[in-house]
Amino acid sequence: MVEEIEKSISVDGRDIRLKIGLLAPQAGGSVLIQSEETAVLVTATRAAGREGIDFLPLIVDYEERLYAAGRIPGGFLRREGRPPERATLTSRLIDRPLRPLFPGWLRDDIQVVATTLSLDERVPPDVLAVTGASISVLLAQIPFYGPMAAVRVGLIGDDFIINPTFNEIEKGDLDLVVAGSPDGVIMVEAGANQLPEQDIIEAIDFGYEVVRDLIQSQRDIMSELGIEPPAIEPPEVDSTLENFISEKVSVPVKQVLTRFELAKPERDIELDAVKETVESSIAELPEDDPVRVAAAENPKAVGTTYKSITKKLMRKQILEEGVRVDGRKLDEVRQISCQTGLLPPRVHGSALFKRGLTQVMSIVTLGTPGEAQEMDDLHPDEQKRYMHHYNMPPYSVGETKPMRSPGRREIGHGALAERALVPVLPPRNDFPYVIRVVSEVLSSNGSTSMGSVCGSTLSLMDAGVPIAKPVSGAAMGLIKEGDEVRILTDIQGIEDFLGDMDFKVAGTDTGITALQMDMKITGLSMQTIAEAINQARPARMHILGKMLEAIDQPRTELSPYAPRLLTIKIDPEMIGLVIGPGGKTIKGITEQTGAKIDIEDDGTVTISAVDQEKARQARGIVEGMTRKLSAGDVYVGRVTRIIPIGAFVEFLPGKEGMIHISQLADYRVGKVEDEVAIGDEVIIKVREIDNRGRINLTRLGIHPDEAAAARDAASS
Repeated sequence: MVEEIEKSISVDGRDIRLKIGLLAPQAGGSVLIQSEETAVLVTATRAAGREGIDFLPLIVDYEERLYAAGRIPGGFLRREGRPPERATLTSRLIDRPLRPLFPGWLRDDIQVVATTLSLDERVPPDVLAVTGASISVLLAQIPFYGPMAAVRVGLIGDDFIINPTFNEIEKGDLDLVVAGSPDGVIMVEAGANQLPEQDIIEAIDFGYEVVRDLIQSQRDIMSELGIEPPAIEPPEVDSTLENFISEKVSVPVKQVLTRFELAKPERDIELDAVKETVESSIAELPEDDPVRVAAAENPKAVGTTYKSITKKLMRKQILEEGVRVDGRKLDEVRQISCQTGLLPPRVHGSALFKRGLTQVMSIVTLGTPGEAQEMDDLHPDEQKRYMHHYNMPPYSVGETKPMRSPGRREIGHGALAERALVPVLPPRNDFPYVIRVVSEVLSSNGSTSMGSVCGSTLSLMDAGVPIAKPVSGAAMGLIKEGDEVRILTDIQGIEDFLGDMDFKVAGTDTGITALQMDMKITGLSMQTIAEAINQARPARMHILGKMLEAIDQPRTELSPYAPRLLTIKIDPEMIGLVIGPGGKTIKGITEQTGAKIDIEDDGTVTISAVDQEKARQARGIVEGMTRKLSAGDVYVGRVTRIIPIGAFVEFLPGKEGMIHISQLADYRVGKVEDEVAIGDEVIIKVREIDNRGRINLTRLGIHPDEAAAARDAASS
């Protein structure tokens, strides 16, 4: 067991406190990592590998407990259930920089679990969990090319800040998470308010400087504990089978990779045919031949080796010849086509974006403020008015498999597209709609998340959402062998699978709105990252130009089936009056007009209906109910009922007062019915509002100009 110690690391003037050996003693390694009052327990546990596994079975889970913020979960069970979306995104945030740092030959089961035990609303727990994952893996002495650490970088005014608070993130123009290893930057995740490329590059560099300090601190702690990193030596592999397969397939695979006219399905068929040929050759060998014996001992060895050789040949072709499998140059974008208004106007906006074989259809739905997503997690934000969901069914890659609820990948891609578009959405005061975009991946051959960004921009404009600027995106790739580096623009599926980097960059013609970089190698220099970001810009501009050919600005009219929203502001003290006892009044207005009414705590009332006239009718009722009256106000009203001592007149929706018989005329009236009848239109003046809130009206003393103004107001 590791001895119990406490350490403190200073990061930009704020202490990160570590408690090691105190909690979870049966885990392989555990650390309680804390900043201010946010505390995250991170554990790493390793188990012996299972038979037949040919990949690293790493599981990373981030768990939120609402007690961390002093809250009890909602729902019938009153306990946490399925992880909220942001918890899933944090699991991915931990996994992405961690996974590449385990040796490629490792096959042991590894599980990292991060649990937020306490939350200070000033300190986000996610970057603490990433750094804590590295410490726990080191403590567990799992083979690891670490240490690894992460920091968040914010931008307030012209100043970068490390690990900003929730409030500073909200107010700033940048929310950037940088993770790094001793070899360089290994992961980037960012949302930005249309920042220039150079600002982003400087922010990543600024963050990595602090990451290096955190890495050194971890090394010092391990040295103090006497924990030596385990030797990372790959097991000896008999190269007999690899040499045999390489000799048989190198030439035909090279021929397939240089047939640039082949589409992806055709190329896959050709490569599968080469694989079947070598499998047949092995099957024809004598039973005691070393090659056949090696293949029999591990049924997956032939497929794994063939894939590895194909990868080497493709990478070599790019490095030495500068040509990709589809014949494109390294900085060339695939053919693009765009179409808007693809679906009938029952959906409020739609678009189809196609780049090569990747095809994404995005659909927009406009909703009322009451349809905003309630966020039941530890994040301070309670509602989300823009939702972006991503679906990728199996037919999109020509496969058949069971359909399940969205996985981590789908949630992550949807969140990235959402982050890319949030900076250009209209302010809530100008466009009070809740917006949902769903991106359906109909065909996938790489860069579907950036296809979702492009398709969704088009569909938002088709729906008439007044976005500030259109957003486009491109995915950049990397091939790195020693000092040789090639950056690829607009990577397709095989280049993503066989390459070393997937770097997604989205933004407008002004600047970047979202970044996401994942590595398959142990780190990348700032110089290469800067080259990738800068190389993405002309690609984004090219794609944006193609998009604008389809639609160059948001439509001026909404779909006839989209709700029409009218917004008014009332005195918060009158909210109860509009709602009524048990919601009776507001339900009555809805039944009378067919409009839906949402009321916020600050008195903002949003009225929605597909028929604009019904929305106006409901607005008139609410305005009438909440209008503050003053003695002397003149209105046009209608007599609703008569009693012996006077007549009741409705002069505003929901507002009724009484004219006493003595106020009906400037002479003595013997009988109310002699002057007015039910349904008569009358000009009245507010005489007084008594201490019980009753409104007394009069027909006396009304100047002709006041009467004319009241009629004009009523007719409008």
